[in-house]
Order: sequence, then C-alpha cells, then structure tokens
Amino acid sequence: MKKLSLFIIVAMVLLTACAPKAAEMPKAELPAGKAWAEGKEIYFVHTEASDAGVAEKLTGMMKSPVILVPSLANVPDESLANVYVFTNGIAGSGPFGFQADVFDNPPGTDGYTPLRRLNVITWTDETKARELKSVSEVLDAETAGELTIEQPGVVINMPFVIWDGGKR
Repeated sequence: MKKLSLFIIVAMVLLTACAPKAAEMPKAELPAGKAWAEGKEIYFVHTEASDAGVAEKLTGMMKSPVILVPSLANVPDESLANVYVFTNGIAGSGPFGFQADVFDNPPGTDGYTPLRRLNVITWTDETKARELKSVSEVLDAETAGELTIEQPGVVINMPFVIWDGGKR
C-alpha cells in the first residue's frame, strides 16, 4: 500500500511538471459585448451562429469572426436560453445600433447555457422606448403591448465572460 501511494505521488509530480505553464499557453483575445442580465451589466462573446446573415453581421460588428454552424439550429429548445436584441428604440451597442442585449439565465442559475435563442424586439411606439435591463422588464413591456418579440429560429453561442459574481 505504501509503494502504491508513493507511486501515485511521484506520477502526479511528474505529470504536473510536464504540463504546459500558463505563461507558455497561447492566449486568444475575443472582443466582448456589453449586455444586461437580471438588471446587472454583463459581458459576453459571440463565437458561432446558426444563420449566415447573423454570423456575418456579428463578425462585422465585433471585428472578429463568428463561425457559421447551421447545425446549432437543431439544438433542442429545452437546451437553449434566450437573448433579446432591439431593432429600434434607444441608441446603443446592440447589433442593430440600439440598446444592449438582454439575457436570461446567467451563470450560476439552473438554466445557464451559452447557446442562445435569438429574440428580436421591436418597440411599438419608438418614442416611448426606454432601456430594459432584465427579461422580466422585457416581458412586462410585451404584455403591456409596448413591444413585440419575434423568434427567427436562430441560435448563437454567446458565453458570458464577466457577470455578477464571476468572470473567466
């Protein structure tokens, strides 16, 4: 038993010594977008999209390639979270030039996944638009008839990089 324990310790030391050091590992930089989740500012990246037009728009917006992966559209609905983007309203950093996106299910919640179902928001009366920072605010505005939400069937991989209580 002593020999087995000693062998395991020696093996762990050798494997650790052979592993690349953090300084030796290549680093990749991706531009992060600002958005909202549960009323808190978050940052995320776009890595892949199921739709060519969306991938192209996000690539141009972020000046970083968003890879087209059509099979993302086949991910089961129960495996997706939501992202809400605005087509009009208050000017901002969103993909259409309006307010920042709103996400549900940030990391640490039961429904977190980086795979997001695209929800496109249009204010009914743009003059009454206001910045929304949570999904509950979005859904309340929809219920009040202030905006409409369309789901074009697009899935985007959008992992969070900074969120309330965490970062990568």
